[in-house]
Amino acid sequence: MSGGQHLLLLAAFVVLARCQQRPTVSISPNLKHIFSGDLLFLSCGDSGTSVKWYFNDNEVKTQTYKTWKIAVATSKNTGSYQCESNGQKSEIFSIEVLEYHPRASLTILTGQPVMQLHSSVILMLENDAGLQAWRCWVFRGTETKKIMLRLEKSSTNVVFQPRELTVSETIFWCTDKQEQLRSNQIIVRTSGKEVSLEMDPLPAVAGESLTLSCLVWGTDQITHTVFYKNGTILLPNAKFTHTISKVTESDQGSYKCKAIFTYVARTSGSPYQVVSDDQDVFVQEASMKADLSENIGMSCRCSHCPSDASYNWYRKKDDGQLWQFLENNNGLMMPKESGTYGCRAVFRNGMSFFSNSHVFSVLDKPPIATILVVVVIVLVVLGLAISAGAFYVWYKKRDTRGPIYEDVAMKLRGDDKYETLQKRTGGEYDTLNPEAPRTERKEGEYEPLKKGEMKAEVYHTLGMEGAAGGEGGYEALKKEGMKEGVYHTLGMEGAAGGEGGYEALKKEGMKAEVYHTLGPEGAGRGGEAVGKEKEYEVVKEQKLAEAEEQKTPL
Repeated sequence: MSGGQHLLLLAAFVVLARCQQRPTVSISPNLKHIFSGDLLFLSCGDSGTSVKWYFNDNEVKTQTYKTWKIAVATSKNTGSYQCESNGQKSEIFSIEVLEYHPRASLTILTGQPVMQLHSSVILMLENDAGLQAWRCWVFRGTETKKIMLRLEKSSTNVVFQPRELTVSETIFWCTDKQEQLRSNQIIVRTSGKEVSLEMDPLPAVAGESLTLSCLVWGTDQITHTVFYKNGTILLPNAKFTHTISKVTESDQGSYKCKAIFTYVARTSGSPYQVVSDDQDVFVQEASMKADLSENIGMSCRCSHCPSDASYNWYRKKDDGQLWQFLENNNGLMMPKESGTYGCRAVFRNGMSFFSNSHVFSVLDKPPIATILVVVVIVLVVLGLAISAGAFYVWYKKRDTRGPIYEDVAMKLRGDDKYETLQKRTGGEYDTLNPEAPRTERKEGEYEPLKKGEMKAEVYHTLGMEGAAGGEGGYEALKKEGMKEGVYHTLGMEGAAGGEGGYEALKKEGMKAEVYHTLGPEGAGRGGEAVGKEKEYEVVKEQKLAEAEEQKTPL
């Protein structure tokens, strides 16, 4: 065999070996961790024109190209992948899709998810745990490049602008230095049309709302819009938006819109009518989703998240504003400003899906301090009312059968001590009230004194019958002519009507503190009042000591 034949045979063996070499499965962008919502490309390297794909050992009939595009990764994409080319199967390539968001957040600060070719967007990266040594990446169809960030040591967010958009689809994401922590992806597409269908750059979440917007570059003079799903008209709409209030899996599909519009500078001619490019809407289930509830304050919880999760709180004042990070805590917050609030659970290498939002207004609900003050005031007032009611009930039920004032008879004991005071039955006194209405008097009761008939500082003392009418009445004792310290006591019948009245005793000739007691018959019942010498016997000076020992105190 000649040398030329040997060379030909060697080349044939090389070609055969290459044909029999097993293909390999690769992924791009090359990510260490794959999260729910990521965009992935699986490629079958060194394959021919005919390729078969297998997922969990089952052939996927719909995938026949060398590259398999997974537009929105979900937990359903977790498993083993193989490709087959020229009768050779690749090694198993395994993927695990984490059912939550990565730790950092990447958003579009300026621009839209669909931009014109050669335009640019401004992105913002946020991580409440800090961005020291973080960098960002961009994937443009075939290659991945690094974007260096200008960061301060204490930065928790950074704004940057990548280069212009030159391909139909560009993927952005960011990682820490070791690429163990990362952000979500932002996908920006380009279109050569003046009209574009815009939506949130993140995939739609089942149970949440989704808003599609029909925008025209360079003008807002839109007179009419029409939205389509899979080529079918949804509803003619004069508005710029179409909202799906509660997204379900059936809402997945290809959407586009038509806009009828004009420009401000255009003064004549028919308006323009342009249909946008198709945009795919994907719906994903959110198993790890935070739930925001509102009562006096706000509470954030995630039932499927790790037990050591904490919670980030966000607020935006207007619908068009981006969410602003407020604080991280145990899931409870008292809002202080009006706005729309949301939350999410955060843990070591990820975050839950964003919660439902809640609109709070300080005008609708007073601060908690005001509520507490009002509650305290109400409780105090209620306590006082209960106490007053209890006192009133006690007062009404108290025992009032016994006499308030006791009329007692005083008797001397032989040992010059007083005997115990005895109660009288029915011995209540009537309170003198000059203004009270006159009622029928019983015998022996006092008649109320009239204020108009009394002179200043004139005192009258009646016996039991001393106020009877007739000539036996008494003349009011005048203070004039009386010396200080003279007291007169009437007996039980000393004021009886008739001739038995008495004339006021004069103090002259008596020593101070001498008291005179009338006996029961001392006032008589007829005739004129006689002088002091006839009616009373003057108590002699030498008897004063004895009288002092036996006198009855008032």
